[in-house]
Amino acid sequence: MGAFLLADGGFGPSGPRALTSDEANQLAIARFRNYEAHGRAVTITVPGTAGGLTVTGSVDYRGKLGYGVVHGTGRDTSGTGLIEWTATSVFVHPMANAPAHAPASPPRSAWYRRPLLAAGSALDSSLTIALGLGSDRPDNAELLPQNGAAWWGRDQVDGQRVDVMTGPSSPGRSGTAGNVRYWIGPDGTMYRVRVSVGSQPQPVVIDFDARKYVPVEPVPGVTPDR
Repeated sequence: MGAFLLADGGFGPSGPRALTSDEANQLAIARFRNYEAHGRAVTITVPGTAGGLTVTGSVDYRGKLGYGVVHGTGRDTSGTGLIEWTATSVFVHPMANAPAHAPASPPRSAWYRRPLLAAGSALDSSLTIALGLGSDRPDNAELLPQNGAAWWGRDQVDGQRVDVMTGPSSPGRSGTAGNVRYWIGPDGTMYRVRVSVGSQPQPVVIDFDARKYVPVEPVPGVTPDR
């Protein structure tokens, strides 16, 4: 992938370098673009030592709710089934032969609930990150470069030319700039996010799909966190 070559010291002029004002505005509006769209279709690729997990579904950025189907890869098939999540809870509907895409209307029964783990689970960390990629207001473009956000290179995703940028330091955690990498179109549309999670050797990758966003329906007992 071109962005990895550019970002990691491969070919041609590359970053990191400071964001221009236009690039800072581009990154600042990206999460708001997701919120403005109400929701986005996503594919979340979660690494694992025995294989990994892939979540294919949708995230409702206004309702703060995600829904999709989980498929295990490699030897890790234990998590296969439907999943719905909020900022605090995960609802799971196990399925031996899960479909490629989650049904538009979730089943009305056979769900079980568990808390969303704040640490120690690559899947839960990935779900939290995906849910946080929308905001009801743009970020402050002036603060992004000051807090370590940078431009790394250019790439193409699904035929779209994008800029590859790293985000700023996390609030209250100096030195964390660069943990999150964004693939952002000229109009601020988010196409891909790559995040280092815990001690996982490979990053989590969240792709925003060309599939049409399907509104997320809460399963029984789900109360989205407002």
